[in-house]
Amino acid sequence: QLVESGGGLVQPGGSLRLSCALSGFTWEHYIIAWFRQAPGKAHEGIACMNNNGGSTEYADSVKGRFSISKDNTKNIVYLHMNSLPFAVPAIYSCAADVLLPVESGFESASYAYWGQGTQVTVSS
Repeated sequence: QLVESGGGLVQPGGSLRLSCALSGFTWEHYIIAWFRQAPGKAHEGIACMNNNGGSTEYADSVKGRFSISKDNTKNIVYLHMNSLPFAVPAIYSCAADVLLPVESGFESASYAYWGQGTQVTVSS
């Protein structure tokens, strides 16, 4: 099970931290990714990591501003977002599946397990 939280309204240039609580997974090695979806658009992969945190990948559009991390004691994956530009509301979702190379981690069809998503709006 994946449960996201932390979405909301933030001003342009601001920061936000999203959380994805994981439970019930028995894989030893897996990949976790954050996707966002604006109305009428396909899922866009923005950050992913393997569960030991050894490999991460970011979409070019967020490199240098977003970071993905995992708290192993709480089994929560975070997406730290900085310098957010104005954007229409989008749903940010986390997804997980058995380990993939992070270079292939932005293909939404590769993930069988998804959270319900949390909405992020960047507006003044």
